[in-house]
Amino acid sequence: MKCKPTEIPDVQLIELDVFEDERGFFMESFNTEKFAGLGISAAFVQDNHSYSENGVLRGLHYQLTHTQGKLIEVISGEIFDAAVDMRKHSPTFGKWVGITLSADDRSVLWIPEGFAHGFYVTGDHAEIKYKVTDYYDVGGERTLLWNDSDINIAWPMADGRAPVLSPGDAAGNQFSVIDVFE
Repeated sequence: MKCKPTEIPDVQLIELDVFEDERGFFMESFNTEKFAGLGISAAFVQDNHSYSENGVLRGLHYQLTHTQGKLIEVISGEIFDAAVDMRKHSPTFGKWVGITLSADDRSVLWIPEGFAHGFYVTGDHAEIKYKVTDYYDVGGERTLLWNDSDINIAWPMADGRAPVLSPGDAAGNQFSVIDVFE
């Protein structure tokens, strides 16, 4: 397994070792020792599983309390995954990185604490499993508006159509007024 650099060094795309033969494939999607060797020594407390149809956009979410690092893996379909640095004293504060992940490429994405996270389903559907480093805290959750003009994420919208959003995601806050990590 190896890391492939992204535009924001703290966000890491991890290419997994995949063993394929005529029966199919096998891979370790997480191994504590191997990830520590890549500089990721996070302790995960929960696994989440999400299913979405084409055109669904989830995010951009983060928690000010019980901050969560996330290890994202697409197990079916394809997504465009985005992370925004919400750490005020970071050299990449307010910058974003976007990566296409699919079940076919069998890579995982590490997004450390301090980032807003979201994804847009570019395939027919997508199933995502992700590990988090702390538990969900409704009182600490914040939603950055997915189409904030200060951040300007280049979402790959199909035919320019509007994404399918939850009411909470549609009512996200602008970057200029949202709470950030000090």
